[in-house]
Amino acid sequence: MLNKWLFKNIDNSALIVFRIIFGLLCFLESVGAIFTGWVKRVFVTPEFTFSFIGFEWLQPLPGNAMYFYYAIMGIFALFVMVGYKYRLSIISFALMWTATYLMQKSSYNNHYYLLMLISSLMVFLPAHKYASVDVKLNPNLKSYSMPNWCRLVIILHLFIVYTYASIAKLYPDWLDASVMELFMKGKANYILIGSILQLKWVHYILAYGGILFDGLIVPLLLFKPTRKYAFMASIFFHLFNSIVFQIGIFPYLSLAFSLFFFEPEQIRKLFLKKKPFYNAEEVIIPKLKTPLLILFSIYFLIQIGLPLRHHFIEDNVLWTEEGHRLSWRMMLRSKSSKTTYRIKDKDSGKKSIVNLNDYLSRKQKRSASTKPDVIWQFAQYLKQKFKDNGQDIAVYVDCKISVNGKPYKTLINPDVDLANVEWHTFKHNNWILPSKED
Repeated sequence: MLNKWLFKNIDNSALIVFRIIFGLLCFLESVGAIFTGWVKRVFVTPEFTFSFIGFEWLQPLPGNAMYFYYAIMGIFALFVMVGYKYRLSIISFALMWTATYLMQKSSYNNHYYLLMLISSLMVFLPAHKYASVDVKLNPNLKSYSMPNWCRLVIILHLFIVYTYASIAKLYPDWLDASVMELFMKGKANYILIGSILQLKWVHYILAYGGILFDGLIVPLLLFKPTRKYAFMASIFFHLFNSIVFQIGIFPYLSLAFSLFFFEPEQIRKLFLKKKPFYNAEEVIIPKLKTPLLILFSIYFLIQIGLPLRHHFIEDNVLWTEEGHRLSWRMMLRSKSSKTTYRIKDKDSGKKSIVNLNDYLSRKQKRSASTKPDVIWQFAQYLKQKFKDNGQDIAVYVDCKISVNGKPYKTLINPDVDLANVEWHTFKHNNWILPSKED
């Protein structure tokens, strides 16, 4: 039964069209990052970047090299789109994108993480077997079918993403629409819709609509009688997010995933009219069946487990941020801060205040003022910077933050030398004060 479900061959039209759209979107994301100035702001201008802890060795290339890096990544994305040396191209893109994701987190975004995961999954999918340069160069590659698991892994991934995104919204500040109200205040100057977005009833519709959409969209797309209506709702939802929140390619990538929910014959008729339709439904067991099952089982267990880890870490993830990343906690809170870094020379006892403008970009300053892991990393950076000049220093941080417009409370223990403590990835860091601290 399992063999039939996973290894039954089905028409591959959805995967072929998805490859083309995916490659195009990755190209636009890569090249767009150059022309919008994003690469300059994130990689070129800053003195250094806040990498994921444990990946400090991943730092941007010097000078203007990151522009060439993103241009090359865009070329690989184009190769994926047209299916030229597909396997090499998708592996190269996945590795390069993963590196840029891990080397900076001041511009952390869930869709960057999703793009890393999907591009890695695409390495294993036979997405170049039709309508590709590879097939033109080697006609023996041509195929009109794919194993059913190729469709299932995408659907399962989406179900995990959307389900966790929905569950994460089930907390008081979201349910009373106060978070959405804060988000919409910055959209008041939008033409036509700006004033509408300030209405309280709109905030409730957006807040509860987000919960329902994330929680139900995958089941409704899987259920044939509701599929058309779910897809129409998906178009509205993602276009709204694109216009209001301006989150790059993510809404369009999400719409492209819908290809895997519709009947293959519909996709073929709409996009690949000249392609013969495959309906033989053979069951072909691959030689590497067991390693394949083990690999994907481990992968999805990790994907299910990572978003749960904050439940095993003391205090509220909205406050501590411990377990926030890689967990599909999308646009859940608004934070403001009052933060001062103080350094003390251990030999002379001299104390001074750090001017963040001397070290950090505007976006980095925001992260280094509200996110404990980044605060810790900046303390480590300062320690090394002064050590290079022959000074041994301690770093103390006075940090008060406001979550979702609430009164400011102290986040970091101001008496702890953050330059000389370790970061604990899977347990609570005690120098982060309790969220109930008055």
